[in-house]
Amino acid sequence: MVGAVRGARAVRGAVSDVAGSASAVITPLGWSVAAVAPISLLVGYAWGWVELIVLGYVALSLAMAAALYLVGRTRLSVVLAPPATRVAVGDDAVARMEIGNPTRRRSFGQVVDLPIGVAVMPITVPGLAAGASVTREVSIPTQRRGRLTLGPVRSVRADPIGLVRREINWTDELDIVVHPRTIDIPSTSSGLVRDLEGQPTLELTPSDLAFHALREYVPGDDRRHIHWKSTAKTGSFMVRQFVETRRSHLVVALSIASIDFSSDEEFELAVSVTGSLGARAIRDAREVAVVVSAVTPEFAKRAVVALTSLPTLTPARLLDDLAVVEHGPAALGILDVARLAGDAARGVSVAFLVVGSSVTPARLRTAAASFPPGVEVVAIQCDPGRIPGRRRLSAFSVVTIGSLADLRRAMRGAESW
Repeated sequence: MVGAVRGARAVRGAVSDVAGSASAVITPLGWSVAAVAPISLLVGYAWGWVELIVLGYVALSLAMAAALYLVGRTRLSVVLAPPATRVAVGDDAVARMEIGNPTRRRSFGQVVDLPIGVAVMPITVPGLAAGASVTREVSIPTQRRGRLTLGPVRSVRADPIGLVRREINWTDELDIVVHPRTIDIPSTSSGLVRDLEGQPTLELTPSDLAFHALREYVPGDDRRHIHWKSTAKTGSFMVRQFVETRRSHLVVALSIASIDFSSDEEFELAVSVTGSLGARAIRDAREVAVVVSAVTPEFAKRAVVALTSLPTLTPARLLDDLAVVEHGPAALGILDVARLAGDAARGVSVAFLVVGSSVTPARLRTAAASFPPGVEVVAIQCDPGRIPGRRRLSAFSVVTIGSLADLRRAMRGAESW
């Protein structure tokens, strides 16, 4: 019994391996022809149908001819030298392939495929002498930000009809991230951000770093702040009083709701603005939070009311996540984004709301009111079709830009407009 079970398992494993190998080589059309041939011959001879017999032999001939294309072995040496793993939109990116013939015989010309994202680029390889090689350069499309998968480079052996197809991978997959286009803006320690942060707060607190004055002790004060020399002189307990210091903290909130943008061009400009602001704050060693709308899954029972925080450890990490951000109708609008960001706005000094031209002044006013009174709110409205400018609406500012160059001008300060 044990031997029978082991034998059955071995047979089942061998059949599975053969079936898997055959499925990887035979196309659906090939399986159809393989089924038509025996059925036509059996039915044709059984009922005497000459047409079915002819059809069976034709299908059998096609199957045998297709099998001949799988005879032989392709031997290549392929080295794929990719471009930089991170490039910006519009930058030149070229991948180099070195294809060699490691055999002692001359190889025939063939075509190898190089997948680039969802597209497949055929590369023609001429016949190579023994030990010879050829180099091919392939331009990587960088017109659109995103994450591209480069490779694997594969050679294909297939018959003209498409009954069989055998692919051989020669390299591994490589990832290339196309970052959104960003611009170098003035430091956040000067210009607009410094103007908006204003002078240090004058609110007094019993515990901080900036000393202000001495006052008499009242019940509840921390005894560690008692100034003993002044206490000895006055005869009553005196405690230190401090000026509250506010740590600079920037928030950049990007709406990815389709209702907040009139076109894809506006959204791409908004993503570039978000990346420029966040990268500049990270390079200045400022405390910064970059958040985008959460997206509700397609078949979710209820809407997801939350924000997605992007990594701000390095500019590259931030741009990696911004490269795959897309707008959609199921994402939260700017009102919900501002409300959620305002609820978590502890210690925030300046908040940037990045939106498109379809957001009305009334909605911007409502979004700005979601932040505490001590937070300076700046709404950056991306509209390539309008003249850039800046205006003040009640307690917040609205900056309209038509290009990234306008962002640099806006961040220089009030005197630049």
